[in-house]
Amino acid sequence: MSGPFHLHLISDATGETLHAVAKAALAQFQGVTVHEHSYTLVRSERQLLRAVDYIRDHPGLVLFTVVNQKLRHELVAQCALMSVPNFDLMEGPVGLMQRYFNTPMTARPGGQHEIDQKYLQRIEALNYTIQHDDGQDLDDLAEAEVILVGASRTSKTPTCVYLAIRGMRAANVPLVLGMPPPAVLLTYTKPLIVGLWASPERLVQIRRNRLATMGAMGETDYVDLEKVRHEVMETRRLYEQRGWPSIDVTRRSIEETAAQILNLLSERKGETE
Repeated sequence: MSGPFHLHLISDATGETLHAVAKAALAQFQGVTVHEHSYTLVRSERQLLRAVDYIRDHPGLVLFTVVNQKLRHELVAQCALMSVPNFDLMEGPVGLMQRYFNTPMTARPGGQHEIDQKYLQRIEALNYTIQHDDGQDLDDLAEAEVILVGASRTSKTPTCVYLAIRGMRAANVPLVLGMPPPAVLLTYTKPLIVGLWASPERLVQIRRNRLATMGAMGETDYVDLEKVRHEVMETRRLYEQRGWPSIDVTRRSIEETAAQILNLLSERKGETE
């Protein structure tokens, strides 16, 4: 298979919609090397032509969400001149809705991000999660909806951030081998406490990569396979003793882990109603 391939994502807003669709589509292609190039808040001809210049130097597939008709036509024309494939992600659903509603579109860039109560809730949740990351403010965790616990590098922080973006107050507390969990953690009954764990082999791999990025390559207990096996066994034993649901994140994406946590919350809510 030839490659690598270039994928250009052009948006007149934050690009979240575009990236989500591109990520879901790319997941269907294994073994393909793709270099993504993102251009956000493209709302002027000058900004658009800057992106076009880069595409000219790195030809590839162009996906875009640009609601300004003039800019959209200019982009499509430039792609045609360069003979690069392009696709407007908004054209299909917007056109269908326009015909169904029998109402013209308003062409407002980023209209889906207008501030409303849910938006404010997500911002508040994200602030809470940042303040309660990695065991901070332990005495103030009673207001959390979810508390994730687990050994180092079990995706606690990114999962919490993902949940916060969904409007969930999420906090996380690290578990350290040879040290008891924070006593105050064992007193909370309102938040759902979920234990995360991964296979020892996977944890060692992730931790070695982490140390390498920090320039620390020495052998330590942190990456000793036997010590890590004991660490995983102890955390899982704690989850069982406390009756905390646990999730194996070895082969799970952040989104999949978060989805299971949301399911656990739904089940818990159903039991209490």
